[in-house]
Amino acid sequence: MTLITPVILCGGSGTRLWPRSRARFPKPFLPLVGDRTLFEGTVARAADPATYAPPIVVTGSAHLDHVEAQLAGVAGAQVIVEPSARNTAAAIALAALRLPESAIMLVCPSDHYIADAAAFTAAARAAAALAAEDWLVSFGIEATAPETGFGYLHRGEAIGASGGYKVARFVEKPDLDRARQFLASGEYAWNGGIFAFRAGAFLAELESHRPAIAAAAREAVAAGCADGARFHPEPQAFARIESESVDYAVMENTARAAMVPADMGWSDIGNWPALRDARPRDEAGNSVTGRAELVDCRNVLVESDGPRVSVIGLEDVIIVVDGDEVLVTSAAGAQLVGKLSGAVNQ
Repeated sequence: MTLITPVILCGGSGTRLWPRSRARFPKPFLPLVGDRTLFEGTVARAADPATYAPPIVVTGSAHLDHVEAQLAGVAGAQVIVEPSARNTAAAIALAALRLPESAIMLVCPSDHYIADAAAFTAAARAAAALAAEDWLVSFGIEATAPETGFGYLHRGEAIGASGGYKVARFVEKPDLDRARQFLASGEYAWNGGIFAFRAGAFLAELESHRPAIAAAAREAVAAGCADGARFHPEPQAFARIESESVDYAVMENTARAAMVPADMGWSDIGNWPALRDARPRDEAGNSVTGRAELVDCRNVLVESDGPRVSVIGLEDVIIVVDGDEVLVTSAAGAQLVGKLSGAVNQ
């Protein structure tokens, strides 16, 4: 079997989990669920040498020290250092251009949590088999709730006996009524931003639908330079790239979009309630890290790195103490954490 090359996209401003996550130390590099950081967990899930080649990590200079420290001991790992942030279409193009056209890429965000690593690898193998036939494959995350914060994949017809399906359409974040309809139909999955491509097929689609991005990425790689395990694209060529996600640039335009179902205990850890739900909880749904006492509380998350926190009679509340910063919010209000001045400026 051709080995699958993990391509790990590592960036982000760290604002949605402020004050625990900060711009200088964002959530991929924190041990938010268990003892490993989310980045370390991403690398470890794709580390079996019988299935995976060494990883390629695409990151910016601001996160380079964190990436290299947490990659220590991972043989053969490479790091592409983006000179500027240009979104996922450009980041994936850089990795594709550093690989043989026949290579199968498994594109993974660095800041997601996946409880079932075996189910992840089963989905990765199914996706890789379709990618080898030049399908551009998304993981279709099993939808377990009418979430309005995720994009959706509408499952189309089956692709032979592969276990995969054509994507009938990509759906942007719906309102609650539509999300409930999607869930009830059983025909929709969450779009978790995990993809499998043959490198050459991805580049061909990018050149077809976004030729300017493809041309500038080729120029940036051709004029770039290697420094040990690091590769630095040429900054001026890369700066000409328009910032665009791979979903908009390629996946919503290609006629070869496919999906594989993935039921693997996935969470994007996109806000404090998502982190609460990914962690072990007591019978009342509470999750506590650090010193705390809860009385008559339900679905409360407390995270404290020092001071003791006492909570009485609250429901669906988030309380975070990090150094001299304290955050108190309702679960619903947690969507607005990134708008706080402290989150923006730290």
